Formats: sequence, C-alpha cells, structure tokens
Amino acid sequence: MLGNPSQMDRAIKENPEEVVRELATHSALLPIEQIEANLKQPRLNFDDAALEELSASIKVHGIIQPITVRRLEGKKYEIISGERRFRASQRAGLKEIPAYIRIANDQQMLEMALIENIQREDLNALEVAISYQRLIDDFNFKHEELAARVGKDRSTITNHLRLFKLKSRVQEAVKERQISMGHAKALASITDDDALQISLCEKIIAEDLSVRTVEKIIADYQEQKANKNGAPAKNAKGLPKHLQEIQDRFGSFFGTKVKLKRDDSGKGQIVVAFENDGELNRLLDCLAEE
Repeated sequence: MLGNPSQMDRAIKENPEEVVRELATHSALLPIEQIEANLKQPRLNFDDAALEELSASIKVHGIIQPITVRRLEGKKYEIISGERRFRASQRAGLKEIPAYIRIANDQQMLEMALIENIQREDLNALEVAISYQRLIDDFNFKHEELAARVGKDRSTITNHLRLFKLKSRVQEAVKERQISMGHAKALASITDDDALQISLCEKIIAEDLSVRTVEKIIADYQEQKANKNGAPAKNAKGLPKHLQEIQDRFGSFFGTKVKLKRDDSGKGQIVVAFENDGELNRLLDCLAEE
C-alpha cells in the first residue's frame, strides 16, 4: 500500500482502525526525499556537533531506532518524532530511512511529538513550555485537560507556563540548560524586579548555586520588601533561633514571605503571604509537588 497511494487512501477510508493497527506494528524504509520536517516541531535547537557525531555513527551502524512520521497526501510524510535522526541521516547521505507511519491529524500529531520528546527528555524546559502553550492556544485545552493528555500533574503544566514570565536572558539560560527548572521556577516568583531576576540568574551560573540557596535569597528579598512596606520585621517577642530557622525553611520552600507565630504554651500559626490569585495557585502547586 505504501507504493500505491490510491490503494492506501481506499484502505484508510474503508477500515482506518485496521490500517492504524498494521502500521503501528511495522516500520518501513521510506525514501528520505519523501519526508519533510514538522513545522510544529517542539524541539527548537539542534546541536551541530552532536548531529555530526550521530551522522558518523549512522554511517557505520545505520539507524538503530526508526523515526515516526505521519502520512500526508500521496507519497509524502511529515516527521512526528526523530527529526534529529532524520537530519543526521541526511548528513550521512542515506537515501532511505526506517520509519513508523502514523495516520494523524494536526492535534494528534502535535500531542504525539510533544509526548514522544518529553519521554525521551529531548526538550529543554522552555521548549516544553512552548509546546504546552501551543496546545492550549490551538486546541483550547484547560490546564487540567492538558495535564491528562500528556500524563503530567497540573502543577507541572502551570510551572512550565510560568517560564514565560522570565526575562529573555533567563529564558535563554533555561534553553541552554545553564540553570535548572527548579532555579527557573524560583526566579519566576520575582515579578517586580527584572534586574534582580537577571542578576540572580547570572549568580546561579557563576557560583553554581543550589535551588534551595536561590529560594532562600528570594525569600529574604521578599521579606525585606515587605518590611519596607510597613510589615513588622519579626514577632513582637522575637523568635528563638530554632523557630527562626523553621520560618526561613518555610519561606524558602514557598519562595515568599512566611510568618511563624507561637505563644508560650506552644500554640501558634504559620502565615504564608501571597499577592494575587496567581500567586496563591503557585503556592498550591508547591504543596501538590511535595
């Protein structure tokens, strides 16, 4: 059927389930000129040196794992996953490449490409965020619906989308994997001081700061800011050192100002500050992740 497009179209029309089942269990050798890149490919960057290394390996060993494509009209195919292998095969001068063929619409294709790459950890955190946002924009998914589609917690979706609040320099550091998702999540809580967000990002890179250290720096900054706005610097009676440390740990965990109060009987309360509904949702996400 692959060599006879009209026969393939007829089979898909008459019994699409059987065609999909058959294609799912077999790979085919496809002429490389019949394959085109996916314009909605979630992955944005391809390291040139890594491509050369993979190309050299392919020349010796061939393609170990087939790529996955969807069939377009006639004998044309579009990549769902495996563009890196496809590009390296082109460099290696291959005329054919093994591929799994799928019958998919645009939504299914984007979902499959995203899920495939996330499972392989091929995407950096910003690329994942861009893909999540594309699904939301194109198909009107709510965060809960998208989480179910890609097999992630809602908090994971929310935290990735918060990366768009980062300044471009910080986003670049995420994209280049100079800072981790944990670092980026903490930096995204700085919404009122762009210079601090960027300088702290540079400090993370230069000094290899841990996520917990960054959270502590941000919590201290937010406490100082609250104090300047008239909030008391500490409880009226002050806190013993061990309780101050506990308060600091809560502040570091939530990335915001936390107030711990306790009376002589041992009763007390912990107050976690937030400025808006978005910040409240972020705090809930912290609890959900934990």
